[in-house]
Formats: sequence, structure tokens, C-alpha cells
Amino acid sequence: MLKKNTLLKLLYGLILASFTILQLNGQVAPSDKNATKEAKWLFENMYRLMDKGYLVGHQDDLAYGVHWKYEKGRSDVKDVTGDYPGLYGWELGNLELGREKNLDDVPFDKMRSYIQGAYAKGGVVTISWHANNPLTGKNAWDPAPGSVAAILPGGEKHDLYKTYLNRVAAFMHSLKGKKGEPIPLLWRPFHEHTGGWFWWGVKSCSDDEYKKLFRFSADYLRNEKGLHQLLIGYNTGSEFTDEATFLRRYPGDAYVDFISFDTYQHSKENIDSTFINIVDSRLRVLCDIAGKRHKIPAVGEIGFNQIPYEHWFTRVLAPVFKKHRFSYVLFWRNAGYKPYSQETEFFLPYKNHSSAADFYEFFKKPETLFEEEVIKAKLYQ
Repeated sequence: MLKKNTLLKLLYGLILASFTILQLNGQVAPSDKNATKEAKWLFENMYRLMDKGYLVGHQDDLAYGVHWKYEKGRSDVKDVTGDYPGLYGWELGNLELGREKNLDDVPFDKMRSYIQGAYAKGGVVTISWHANNPLTGKNAWDPAPGSVAAILPGGEKHDLYKTYLNRVAAFMHSLKGKKGEPIPLLWRPFHEHTGGWFWWGVKSCSDDEYKKLFRFSADYLRNEKGLHQLLIGYNTGSEFTDEATFLRRYPGDAYVDFISFDTYQHSKENIDSTFINIVDSRLRVLCDIAGKRHKIPAVGEIGFNQIPYEHWFTRVLAPVFKKHRFSYVLFWRNAGYKPYSQETEFFLPYKNHSSAADFYEFFKKPETLFEEEVIKAKLYQ
């Protein structure tokens, strides 16, 4: 016979589970009313998984590392921890031009294979798009005024922009699971728009133009191209300080599933209090907004190039992350040596790097979720 305390615990668990189900079946749902069942499951399960911790992701993790490129099954994260990231970031820049490789020299055929493999195991995929400027023909870092106005309906480059979207849509449609189902994607377009370095940023378009661009792009991909596997993110830089400034260019709840911001440590201080305060305060604002609007909060990009402080993960990031309930953090890519700039770039340690042991301690923390834990969470069912 069950003891009274055991019965009470079981009853409480059932009530809590029922409440969670009611909540998830109500206000907590993807913004796309026609989202695929896999996208719905992913959204709901990522929302629920925040109670356990946050996914740790890495950009281009399977394609290359500091001293290698395109070695099957290899990953700098796996070399250091024995496990893969829980989330994989990929970039579509140059796809809109019809090229075979993205702006970081990753072939789109290989990228498709990496995405399908990650999904088959239960991992999560997020995609960014540093699209070339349709007005000037230059790259994404060409903040020419009028660029966004030119591609909105009625603009001189509107048809060209739709061609860009058609190529993106074709690639996304090609991402299928083993049963032919569309792979859910965390789509992070027009990010860091609160800065002035991109053609969609604050120096190149008004807030209203940005909102129109965001809405048109989402509507076109969903309704014209039939992409209902997308969970769409509104991703700023770290320039905001409160709810009002974060939401200044927000396109509306009907277009957004997750909200995030990008930030990097640039100073060479080991314990940079300014950077820590930025991460802490921005996460606080983000998580508050997410709670009110039933969105998924995340850190869209983060890093400290070459990780000069060997305890950066456990003494800088881990303490501030532990204070907040958010879904994932994406560390930027391990590009290695870049001949054009003659510098080595990496944002996660590789094997035998001075910060590798610290990252392994970060990996062991119960709140950091890597691939094995993500697989157990069964996010797509």
C-alpha cells in the first residue's frame, strides 16, 4: 500500500503535468497556425526542456575545426567532450546567388547531409542568412541606405528579392527526414538589425521598413512556398537595454517563435564585468518578454575569439547563464586560420587548447544539454 506522502507526490505530479499540457495546448504554440506536427513538437518540447537546462550549440560544427576540414564524424566539440552539440548552426549566405558553396566555403550539398544527419539523431538545427545586398550587389555588410525599401513590394528590386527567397525555399524544401517529412528549422533571418553593419540594420532602413521586410519574408516562405516547418526568430544585437528598445522593430507575435540576441566578449580582461553585466541584463529582459508572450528565449550567438581566458566557460558564462531560464546558446564557428585576414578564429576550444579542460567542466554541468541529452528528450515526438 502506498504511503500518504507518496500518494500526495503522485497527485501533485499529475496536476502539474495536466497544467503543463493545458498550457502547451493553449497559448504556447508556434506562430504558424499551419505548422507541421514535427515543428509543433519541437516548439513545445524546447519550451518544456528549459526547465532542465539549455542546449549548447556550435556554428558549422560538423564541417570543419581549427586543424581539420570535412572529416566524417569529426567535431571539435566531440574531440573535447566526447559528445556532439545539442544544436547545430548553419549559414545560407550565397545560396540566393545560386552558388554551390556558402560564404564560409561550405558546400550546400554537404550542409544538407549534415542537417539530415543531425535531425535523424534528434538534434536541433538553426539557420542564419547573411544575404547579399539586392540593391547594390555587394555582400551583407554593405549598409547602403534604401536597400530594404528597394526590395519591398513595389520596390525596384522586389522581383530579385523574391528570386532570392525562391532559392532559399528550394533548399529548405530539400531538407527531409527519413519518412519524407520536412525537417523543422529554427530560422534566424535579418539578425543583429539593431546595429548598423548590415543592409537591414538601423542605418539602412526605418523600423517600419524592417517590420515589413520581416513580415513579407515570413509570409512568402510560409504561404507562397509552403514552408510550415519553420520556427522563426527575432534576433537583435546587444544594443537594447529594456523591453521597449528590444521590441522596437518587433514584427509581431504572429511572425515570431523565439527571441534572441548576439553578444561577444572583445576585451582581453579575464573577468570582464561589463560583458557579464550585458549578458545578465539582456537575458533578464529577454526572458521576461518571452514569458509574457510565450516565446522561446535564446542566445543567438556568443563567443570570445581564441578564448584567451582558460576558465571563461565556468567562471564567466556558467554563473550568469544559471540565473536564467532560456532555451539554447549558440557559440560561433571554429574557422581556424583565415589567410585573407591572417588570423586564427575559434570560439570553442579544440583538443589540447588551454581552455579545453574548462569547457569539459562546463559540459558536465547538469544544465548544459549536449546531443546525448537532447536525443533522450525526444524533441520531435
